Amino acid sequence: MPQLLNNNDNNININKIRYLIKKYRPPFWVYDGDMICKKIKLLKKFDVIRFAQKSCSNIHILRLMKSKNVKVDAVSLGEIERALISGFKSNTNEIIFTADMLDEETLHKVANYKIPVNAGSLDMLTQLGQVSPGHHVWLRINPGFGYGHSKKTNTGGDNSKHGIWEPKLALPIIKKYKLKLIGLHMHIGSGVNYMHLTKVCKSMIQNVIELNQKISSISAGGGLSIPYKFNEKPIDIEKYFISWDYARKKISTFLKKNIQLEIEPGRFLVAESGILIARVWATKKTNNNNFVLVDVGFNDLMRPTMYGSYHHISVISGDNRKIDLKNMIDTIVAGPLCESGDIFTQKIGGTIQTRKLPEIKTGDYLIFHDTGAYGASMSSNYNTRPLIQEILLKNNHSIVIRRRQTIQEILKLEQ
Repeated sequence: MPQLLNNNDNNININKIRYLIKKYRPPFWVYDGDMICKKIKLLKKFDVIRFAQKSCSNIHILRLMKSKNVKVDAVSLGEIERALISGFKSNTNEIIFTADMLDEETLHKVANYKIPVNAGSLDMLTQLGQVSPGHHVWLRINPGFGYGHSKKTNTGGDNSKHGIWEPKLALPIIKKYKLKLIGLHMHIGSGVNYMHLTKVCKSMIQNVIELNQKISSISAGGGLSIPYKFNEKPIDIEKYFISWDYARKKISTFLKKNIQLEIEPGRFLVAESGILIARVWATKKTNNNNFVLVDVGFNDLMRPTMYGSYHHISVISGDNRKIDLKNMIDTIVAGPLCESGDIFTQKIGGTIQTRKLPEIKTGDYLIFHDTGAYGASMSSNYNTRPLIQEILLKNNHSIVIRRRQTIQEILKLEQ
């Protein structure tokens, strides 16, 4: 949920932001490490918390996770390398590689480092078995249905590329290559719908019974939502845990052994910890619209353009005037990219909408809230724009955890 900037009890407040603006020069990302630690504690009933690092893959964030005994999920060769350099150990369950395909380089990496593989396709199992017989594997199962706030975040059902549709077909491959099946994983998409949750838990129980393999773990996957708007309710973690714990107990009884219950959160742990600070460089009016242009674009924060996602926006004056919150103006917030779609106030499908914001002047600063997940990690160099700084707040100190990229560094790859 967006943090109120006038609340000095919050680690990220208007005074702290003004200090950071003066010290680091926008634009930049900020993460509240204390908030991340608080979110980890909310999931303490689960046996294993495995961070979906794709949501926020900075190695300093990963090291913070490891210090709190959180394990990590990697979905690419690069994420495996990030996990290793952050201190997560190979040949353990600290890193799991989840994918639906294996290229040659990644295949040899997981084989050589004995990193358990959460396989989303039968071909993966065959390729892995040929190179690394006896390797530890999970099966990512597509239960035949999915859920998500956008079609692009739905990871289950007929239209999803993710997961194994008929897990029974995996058993002959596992047997042939003496692969060690250690767990079943089921993730249908982002966002929590309790009706769908019940279906997923039932499907997990049914798949365990039908496969009848001596697994040691089940994974509830990720997709835990956070309230991006003030009127949205936070997820009921206790209710979520009770549903999965019931499934775990049923499975433990059937297999006559204790089964570990994993959860794989991404945005839940980091989204609310983050803000993006940008400066206003231009304002303009058309016949019907009031535009505010800032120095970040969808190359920095992709979610509004990609998914039509909402991020609350706060305004901090650049001239120390008091912001008038009584007279709000219909405003479109846009970035600097040479793209009509470079708009932060839009709906799913690209329909531009206005946002009620106070009068904004050139030199003011806009704060995009809840950007700790799928913000910096989805950034690109589109329009040859350098990646911006990342700042971590922890124990009342601020540190640069990714310096600002230079244009020369981008061009050097091509010279």
